[in-house]
Amino acid sequence: MNQKDDINNAIKVLREGGVILYPTDTVWGIGCDATNEKAVAKVYKIKHRDDSKAMICLVDSDARLQRYVRMVPDVAWDLMELANKPTTVILDNAVNLAPNLIGEDGSIAMRITREAFSKELCYRFQKPLVSTSANISGEPAAQNYCDICPDILNAVDYVCYTRRQEHLPHTPSSIIRLSVNGEVKIIRK
Repeated sequence: MNQKDDINNAIKVLREGGVILYPTDTVWGIGCDATNEKAVAKVYKIKHRDDSKAMICLVDSDARLQRYVRMVPDVAWDLMELANKPTTVILDNAVNLAPNLIGEDGSIAMRITREAFSKELCYRFQKPLVSTSANISGEPAAQNYCDICPDILNAVDYVCYTRRQEHLPHTPSSIIRLSVNGEVKIIRK
Protein backbone atom coordinates (compact mmCIF):
# COMPACT_ATOMS: atom_id res chain seq x y z
CA MET A 1 0.00 0.00 0.00
CA ASN A 2 1.36 3.44 -0.84
CA GLN A 3 1.58 6.23 1.72
CA LYS A 4 -1.21 8.29 0.14
CA ASP A 5 -3.71 5.40 0.38
CA ASP A 6 -2.54 4.66 3.92
CA ILE A 7 -3.20 8.26 4.96
CA ASN A 8 -6.60 8.29 3.21
CA ASN A 9 -7.62 5.10 5.05
CA ALA A 10 -6.45 6.49 8.39
CA ILE A 11 -8.32 9.77 7.84
CA LYS A 12 -11.54 7.94 6.99
CA VAL A 13 -11.32 6.04 10.30
CA LEU A 14 -10.45 9.21 12.24
CA ARG A 15 -13.42 11.12 10.76
CA GLU A 16 -15.72 8.27 11.82
CA GLY A 17 -14.50 8.58 15.43
CA GLY A 18 -12.18 5.59 15.21
CA VAL A 19 -8.77 4.92 16.69
CA ILE A 20 -5.61 4.29 14.66
CA LEU A 21 -2.07 3.02 15.23
CA TYR A 22 0.52 5.08 13.39
CA PRO A 23 4.23 5.86 13.22
CA THR A 24 5.19 9.28 14.57
CA ASP A 25 8.30 11.41 14.94
CA THR A 26 9.06 9.38 18.09
CA VAL A 27 7.54 5.96 18.91
CA TRP A 28 4.47 4.28 17.38
CA GLY A 29 1.32 6.00 18.59
CA ILE A 30 -2.32 5.33 19.29
CA GLY A 31 -4.24 8.17 17.74
CA CYS A 32 -7.67 9.66 17.32
CA ASP A 33 -9.36 12.97 16.60
CA ALA A 34 -8.29 15.17 19.54
CA THR A 35 -11.57 17.10 19.28
CA ASN A 36 -13.78 13.98 19.62
CA GLU A 37 -14.55 13.17 23.27
CA LYS A 38 -15.82 9.64 22.55
CA ALA A 39 -12.74 8.79 20.47
CA VAL A 40 -10.45 10.09 23.22
CA ALA A 41 -12.32 7.92 25.76
CA LYS A 42 -11.67 4.87 23.53
CA VAL A 43 -7.93 5.58 23.62
CA TYR A 44 -7.92 5.78 27.43
CA LYS A 45 -9.78 2.45 27.52
CA ILE A 46 -7.36 0.78 25.07
CA LYS A 47 -4.37 1.89 27.15
CA HIS A 48 -6.04 0.92 30.46
CA ARG A 49 -5.24 4.45 31.54
CA ASP A 50 -6.96 6.77 33.99
CA ASP A 51 -8.37 9.75 32.08
CA SER A 52 -6.78 12.11 34.60
CA LYS A 53 -3.40 11.30 32.98
CA ALA A 54 -2.82 13.64 30.07
CA MET A 55 -2.09 12.54 26.52
CA ILE A 56 -0.10 14.38 23.85
CA CYS A 57 -1.60 15.97 20.74
CA LEU A 58 0.29 16.07 17.47
CA VAL A 59 -0.11 18.89 14.93
CA ASP A 60 1.56 19.69 11.63
CA SER A 61 2.28 23.42 12.02
CA ASP A 62 2.58 26.50 14.22
CA ALA A 63 -0.72 27.78 12.81
CA ARG A 64 -2.58 24.61 13.78
CA LEU A 65 -1.12 24.67 17.29
CA GLN A 66 -2.40 28.22 17.77
CA ARG A 67 -5.99 27.12 17.09
CA TYR A 68 -5.94 24.93 20.21
CA VAL A 69 -4.06 27.05 22.76
CA ARG A 70 -5.32 30.51 23.66
CA MET A 71 -1.85 32.04 24.07
CA VAL A 72 1.45 30.36 23.18
CA PRO A 73 4.38 31.92 25.07
CA ASP A 74 7.26 33.11 22.86
CA VAL A 75 9.65 30.74 24.62
CA ALA A 76 7.58 27.78 23.34
CA TRP A 77 8.40 28.65 19.72
CA ASP A 78 12.11 28.96 20.56
CA LEU A 79 12.13 25.62 22.42
CA MET A 80 10.42 23.75 19.60
CA GLU A 81 12.57 25.34 16.91
CA LEU A 82 15.91 24.87 18.66
CA ALA A 83 15.32 21.41 20.12
CA ASN A 84 17.55 18.67 18.71
CA LYS A 85 14.87 16.00 19.29
CA PRO A 86 11.06 15.98 19.17
CA THR A 87 9.82 18.19 22.00
CA THR A 88 6.35 18.29 23.50
CA VAL A 89 5.29 21.44 25.30
CA ILE A 90 2.58 21.53 27.94
CA LEU A 91 0.73 24.80 27.55
CA ASP A 92 -2.01 26.52 29.53
CA ASN A 93 -5.40 27.61 28.21
CA ALA A 94 -6.28 24.77 25.82
CA VAL A 95 -9.34 25.40 23.64
CA ASN A 96 -11.38 23.57 20.97
CA LEU A 97 -10.27 20.10 22.13
CA ALA A 98 -12.14 17.17 23.68
CA PRO A 99 -12.74 18.05 27.36
CA ASN A 100 -11.37 14.67 28.52
CA LEU A 101 -8.05 15.51 26.87
CA ILE A 102 -7.54 18.83 28.64
CA GLY A 103 -5.87 18.74 32.06
CA GLU A 104 -7.81 19.81 35.13
CA ASP A 105 -5.68 22.97 35.14
CA GLY A 106 -6.69 23.75 31.53
CA SER A 107 -3.38 22.61 30.03
CA ILE A 108 -2.63 20.46 27.00
CA ALA A 109 0.53 18.71 25.77
CA MET A 110 1.22 19.60 22.12
CA ARG A 111 3.98 18.71 19.67
CA ILE A 112 4.60 19.86 16.11
CA THR A 113 5.79 16.85 14.13
CA ARG A 114 8.41 17.16 11.42
CA GLU A 115 8.41 13.47 10.47
CA ALA A 116 7.00 13.04 6.93
CA PHE A 117 4.19 10.52 7.52
CA SER A 118 2.71 11.96 10.73
CA LYS A 119 3.07 15.52 9.44
CA GLU A 120 1.17 14.69 6.23
CA LEU A 121 -1.47 12.80 8.22
CA CYS A 122 -2.02 15.79 10.54
CA TYR A 123 -2.00 18.23 7.61
CA ARG A 124 -4.57 16.24 5.63
CA PHE A 125 -6.77 15.57 8.69
CA GLN A 126 -6.80 19.31 9.50
CA LYS A 127 -7.12 18.72 13.25
CA PRO A 128 -4.78 17.65 16.04
CA LEU A 129 -4.30 13.94 16.62
CA VAL A 130 -3.94 12.25 19.97
CA SER A 131 -0.47 10.74 20.03
CA THR A 132 0.04 8.44 22.98
CA SER A 133 2.51 5.57 22.93
CA ALA A 134 1.18 2.28 21.54
CA ASN A 135 1.32 0.31 24.76
CA ILE A 136 -0.75 -0.59 27.80
CA SER A 137 -0.18 2.04 30.49
CA GLY A 138 2.96 1.20 32.49
CA GLU A 139 4.46 -1.06 29.79
CA PRO A 140 7.42 0.00 27.58
CA ALA A 141 6.61 2.22 24.58
CA ALA A 142 6.57 0.52 21.15
CA GLN A 143 9.63 1.84 19.35
CA ASN A 144 8.70 -0.03 16.16
CA TYR A 145 5.62 -1.79 14.81
CA CYS A 146 7.01 -5.20 15.81
CA ASP A 147 7.00 -4.06 19.47
CA ILE A 148 3.23 -3.46 19.64
CA CYS A 149 1.40 -6.05 21.73
CA PRO A 150 -1.52 -8.00 20.18
CA ASP A 151 -4.02 -6.50 22.65
CA ILE A 152 -3.31 -3.02 21.25
CA LEU A 153 -3.27 -4.20 17.62
CA ASN A 154 -6.68 -5.87 18.07
CA ALA A 155 -8.24 -2.92 19.93
CA VAL A 156 -7.79 -0.23 17.27
CA ASP A 157 -9.85 0.38 14.13
CA TYR A 158 -6.96 0.85 11.69
CA VAL A 159 -3.23 0.09 11.70
CA CYS A 160 -1.14 2.15 9.30
CA TYR A 161 1.15 0.25 6.90
CA THR A 162 3.80 2.92 6.54
CA ARG A 163 7.08 2.12 8.36
CA ARG A 164 5.92 -1.30 9.61
CA GLN A 165 9.20 -2.90 8.45
CA GLU A 166 11.37 -0.39 10.27
CA HIS A 167 13.69 -1.58 13.07
CA LEU A 168 15.32 1.57 14.41
CA PRO A 169 15.77 2.90 17.92
CA HIS A 170 13.09 5.49 18.73
CA THR A 171 12.56 7.33 21.98
CA PRO A 172 9.65 9.34 23.38
CA SER A 173 9.77 13.12 23.08
CA SER A 174 11.15 15.53 25.62
CA ILE A 175 8.33 17.15 27.60
CA ILE A 176 8.57 20.71 28.88
CA ARG A 177 5.88 22.49 30.90
CA LEU A 178 5.53 26.19 30.09
CA SER A 179 3.27 28.29 32.28
CA VAL A 180 1.74 31.58 31.22
CA ASN A 181 3.66 33.21 34.09
CA GLY A 182 6.93 32.23 32.37
CA GLU A 183 7.80 29.24 34.56
CA VAL A 184 9.62 26.45 32.68
CA LYS A 185 9.72 22.90 34.06
CA ILE A 186 11.35 19.88 32.38
CA ILE A 187 9.04 16.85 32.79
CA ARG A 188 10.98 14.36 30.63
CA LYS A 189 14.40 14.88 29.03
